[in-house]
Amino acid sequence: MNTPRHFLTLNDLSRDELLAILARASTLKTLKRSGTAHATLPGKVMAMIFAKASTRTRVSFEAGMSQLGGSAMFLSSSETQMGRGEPISDTARVISSMVDIVMIRTYQHADVEAFSANSQVPVINALTDDFHPCQLLADMQTWLEHRGDMRGKTVCWLGDGNNMCQSYINAAKILDFKLTVSCPPGFEPSAEVLRQASDHVSIESDPERAVAGAHLLVTDVWASMGQESEADARIKALEAYQLNRPLLGLANPEALYLHCLPAHRGEEITADLMDDPMSVIWDEAENRLHAQKALIEFLLRK
Repeated sequence: MNTPRHFLTLNDLSRDELLAILARASTLKTLKRSGTAHATLPGKVMAMIFAKASTRTRVSFEAGMSQLGGSAMFLSSSETQMGRGEPISDTARVISSMVDIVMIRTYQHADVEAFSANSQVPVINALTDDFHPCQLLADMQTWLEHRGDMRGKTVCWLGDGNNMCQSYINAAKILDFKLTVSCPPGFEPSAEVLRQASDHVSIESDPERAVAGAHLLVTDVWASMGQESEADARIKALEAYQLNRPLLGLANPEALYLHCLPAHRGEEITADLMDDPMSVIWDEAENRLHAQKALIEFLLRK
């Protein structure tokens, strides 16, 4: 049996593979919008394992598998034996013997690694506390569709150095763009993740200096799932890093801005930017569907 190809971080792809997936995603988007059938994976089954709540992840993966001719089943960890203490390795061996591909959205990145190590089929990281690579596929597809090649561009991350930020660090190295992470002391991303892309990433605590001339600005909620009890303290620490009109005005005149959603309007981003007719945030959200379909094709056709 061939060793399955997994997607746990963006580092699991080469630059050429990533660009090929993004190109295919745009093709699939065109097919979907034109009403052209593209059932390239008839009969394939995906298991979707959720330990964290979801809107975009569940809808995009489930709809995507249906559009590709396959099917997807929702498995909540609280309603399966995983929630009663079954070892991840045992769960992986059993589930992967019955389906063609597995998607996992959970807390500990080590759990996704343990599952993939015992899986007979490809495993996709649909979000952990450390990385969110599927969202980066959608973000990079959105940039490519609106602005083209990322090479040599400058990107500014505003706010907490969270899982999204760490996936942007991976993307900076693979796609050869410069990333400035603007956050207050104590909110930096992992030192090890930074070290691996040190020639592409810098930290700048002053948000005005960080966004100056940037081609892309990106933010996310300040309190992620599991951090609700810290919300008030995080808002106070991060309020200077809000993505707003004055800060956007310091960026490149053609700058885009992204947010992976859900957004706390008035906290990390202002409502007027969310609702601006020129915003590409809604393209970004839709592109989760198309990018993940391209990823699923890539993993299963391998």
